[in-house]
Amino acid sequence: MHPSAKELAAMVPTGFTLGVATAAFQIEGALDEDGRGPAGWDVFAAKPGTIVDGHSPVVACDHYHRMPQDVALMKELGVDSYRFSLSWPRIQPDGRGAVNRAGLDFYDRLLDELLANGISPMVTLYHWDTPLALDEDGGWLNRDTAYRLGEFAAIAAAAFGDRVARWVTINEPATVTTNGYALGIHSPGKADFANGLPTVHHQLLGHGLALQALRAAKVPGEIGMTNVYSPVVPNSGNPLDWISAGAMDVAQNRLYADPVLTGKYPDLIRLGKFFSSFDHPDEDMAIISQPLDFYGMNYYMPTRVAAGGGDSPVPAAMAEAMGDDLKDATPGAPLHIEPWPDTETTAYGWPVKPEYMAVALKEMAERYPNLPPVIITEGGASFVDVKVRDKSTNRTFIPDERRLRYLSDHLGTALRATAPGGEAEKIDLRGYYVWTFMDNFEWSGGYKQPFGLVHVDFETQERTPKASFYWFQELQEERRLAASADAAVAAAAAGPEDAATDGMLTTDGMLTDIGMSDGGTPGGGPVT
Repeated sequence: MHPSAKELAAMVPTGFTLGVATAAFQIEGALDEDGRGPAGWDVFAAKPGTIVDGHSPVVACDHYHRMPQDVALMKELGVDSYRFSLSWPRIQPDGRGAVNRAGLDFYDRLLDELLANGISPMVTLYHWDTPLALDEDGGWLNRDTAYRLGEFAAIAAAAFGDRVARWVTINEPATVTTNGYALGIHSPGKADFANGLPTVHHQLLGHGLALQALRAAKVPGEIGMTNVYSPVVPNSGNPLDWISAGAMDVAQNRLYADPVLTGKYPDLIRLGKFFSSFDHPDEDMAIISQPLDFYGMNYYMPTRVAAGGGDSPVPAAMAEAMGDDLKDATPGAPLHIEPWPDTETTAYGWPVKPEYMAVALKEMAERYPNLPPVIITEGGASFVDVKVRDKSTNRTFIPDERRLRYLSDHLGTALRATAPGGEAEKIDLRGYYVWTFMDNFEWSGGYKQPFGLVHVDFETQERTPKASFYWFQELQEERRLAASADAAVAAAAAGPEDAATDGMLTTDGMLTDIGMSDGGTPGGGPVT
């Protein structure tokens, strides 16, 4: 494992997108500026004990004021594409009705800045920052929120549709339901698994209505949705552990992917105790299962499951990273997550198992024969970073080798798995987005879970690229060099007359149009 940048570049197919991802609430700050309305997360994060060390998202990375500087860093990084989310309450403060012009203007400037720098935009409509007014009306427990997301999609399509290459309707509905409505460790802080189940259907309906709105607006960009996928394995050979692992797989993965990709909920769910939560008219399922241009998969880790409540619902390291809210045993719980023995973990306590990236892709290929092209819309790891100062130059350096290895191993695994002869060769893998571009407010983990390629000093807002930043930069440069070499060979084979006609090379030997997109970066996806 851990191929070099040059070796990895040779594995990346032509047209493959390598990008970085963020979310509005985690980086923008400026929560009460320029007409932005409050989000449910504003209120949740302000409650004592909800965020590690009482960290506040009020400033975060101050991206709202430093956006041009951040885009310049992305250009230096050499990304093909930037995945970011629209702040729903910044654009539509109450989640319904009037639109905030200043909010639209910010994203107008961001899109124009990206395109001017040759970076292809991927826009997520909903990345968890529900407008507070909607949360107070029940949030995703209220079916009306799905229709409000559809309305928001229409607003975004009208304002930005001409410049967005790819759209994600909704991000990780599984995490919203589990953490926000079952465990209560995310906004809106409800801990009621049984009564929280309607949020599954309402989020999926919201996805379908948003997709409908984008299609009705005839946006030229591709449209998909994203959910986190975690391969699930039993903790032992005990039949109860196997049953528990199967139930977790349904609840975490298939409960969200099956309706979107097959038009029906898993049989185990439909026949279970809570069937009424998923008993909806055929019209709903037709909306939810409309064809997609791509399916977004966020992969971080596999899950090891055992029967019963155990000592804690999750391993102690995970509970501590999320604020220790889950440290106590859960009497009567049907299952719990076990740590992986003899396995490296991230600062979040997540197991580092790149081989299970291939398992995830293989399972998706086997379960969904008509699966559209797949994009890994998030992948990355939090590790404690250490600043090193070079005395000779007085420059600060952050040697995050563990993050670099994580990204290299996971990307390499995904590319091998989906290459001809790989275990998931049927999957048309179109891209990989690193989570995340820069350290940010990591929800209940506050600022203690740095995932970024760029370090952020949250007191001074100074940005410092890490070793992983320069590795990604090298990977992209190796791709460009390989593309230029291939073009030179093609030009020589075609002869001077054809080469001159096709305009394949500039005087400095750099590729100008063959196999390139997004203003000169390879594989940036569709350009609008």
